[in-house]
Amino acid sequence: MITKSATHNPQLPTRNPKPVTQDPTSRLIEKAKNLGFIAVGLSRPDRPMFFDQFCEWIAADKQGDMRWIGKHLDLRENPKMLLEGCQTIVSLAYPYSSKKPCTPDGFTTARYTEPKKNDYHDQLRGLGRSLSRILVEEYPESRIRICVDSAPILERSFAYASGMGFIGKNNMFIIPGHGSYVFLMEILTTASLPLSKNKPVKSQCGTCTKCVDACPTGALEAPFSLDASKCLSYLTIERRGAVDSKSGKYMDNCFFGCDVCQEVCPLNTGSYSRDFSLPSTDEILRMETEYFKEQFGKTAFARAGLVKIKSNIKAIRSAVVQ
Repeated sequence: MITKSATHNPQLPTRNPKPVTQDPTSRLIEKAKNLGFIAVGLSRPDRPMFFDQFCEWIAADKQGDMRWIGKHLDLRENPKMLLEGCQTIVSLAYPYSSKKPCTPDGFTTARYTEPKKNDYHDQLRGLGRSLSRILVEEYPESRIRICVDSAPILERSFAYASGMGFIGKNNMFIIPGHGSYVFLMEILTTASLPLSKNKPVKSQCGTCTKCVDACPTGALEAPFSLDASKCLSYLTIERRGAVDSKSGKYMDNCFFGCDVCQEVCPLNTGSYSRDFSLPSTDEILRMETEYFKEQFGKTAFARAGLVKIKSNIKAIRSAVVQ
């Protein structure tokens, strides 16, 4: 008689497999992707790559009126000073829409503004706090600091060192397969997370210079070389004075920021459709401060303010008349 092996006896109880325990880095990456981040990378808080080039850029006075960029060079050179005992920098990339915000009368703003959402600083800080809970759980004695485009840290240098992507000739951080429509943020932690073996991603720009050739004001003077004082993003957001009529001619119909160097980049993917999420320019020009605060006080537009935005619209209209 042939009998079945005991291992095939359906009446015998089966052993439950041991649960697979993820290491802290894997948990962090999985949680980050569940929160919507499209890339995560880890690096050590060493002297950042491209720091010397950054200092040369500051020395050449290419930052316009943004003098704050040149301050705290000691912190930029040594990110451990931003968080005592820092052992790991977690770099993250969060996507924003490739659709261009538009008014009913055909005026636009930079894609990152996303008029129906809170300013990205607030969005990402909230996500960063949620993600940081994993570090607190895994390393109870550790401390963290969340940096969202505000602390003096060379974020693209660390994102590059972590293997997330590369810096394009337009100085934007590019993630292969997605492009440059991303926000960057960092979580500094005193926990010493094991690093992956990812190497920095090789540039995929090749011989392409479309971004340099298309820059409306010549702010991109050469590959990787930006004179911020000429950049329309700087002129329409950061610079407090009114945009002059000459610059107004280069703005086309975009009254807040500029995406041209990203729009022409072959590495950017996604739809180039418009999102009619803005009131008409006539409505904006008639808008009172209190109403602006109610509608846009928590969005990216709050940084420039209503007076600046009205001035930008008038500069475009004046250029059309001329």
